[in-house]
Amino acid sequence: MPTIFTRIIDGELPARFVWKDDRCVVFLSNRPLRPGHALVVPREEADHWIDLDASLLDHLVETAQAVGRAQMAGFKPERIGMMLAGLEVPHCHFHVVPIRGLHDLDFGNQDPNPDPQMMEDAAATLRRELRTLGYQQTSD
Repeated sequence: MPTIFTRIIDGELPARFVWKDDRCVVFLSNRPLRPGHALVVPREEADHWIDLDASLLDHLVETAQAVGRAQMAGFKPERIGMMLAGLEVPHCHFHVVPIRGLHDLDFGNQDPNPDPQMMEDAAATLRRELRTLGYQQTSD
């Protein structure tokens, strides 16, 4: 049975994509910790990051770094946090989050019902900043 992320990647479930390439996608978390909270997800279904091929893992980190640069430019946070927890969905993914402090990485602070306009604005900001940085993998 496909994971929820595979169903999102396949277009069966909605998401606000900001990046698509042949190895991974990036979309906004539907329960964001902060505006701009993005998930870097490989197209390949792998439950645990230690099972990923090293070249795919490198690609995911490079993609997360690009997204983090876009978040830094677009949201002006103190830092960009990146977390690989892997407990909530059995499909490897990185959380890339604009943060003010460590408390912004506490999953107890997720917004279960984010404002749709804030989400659209955050996606547009990330796409714009990724393009400004020269990335062609942005998704509309």
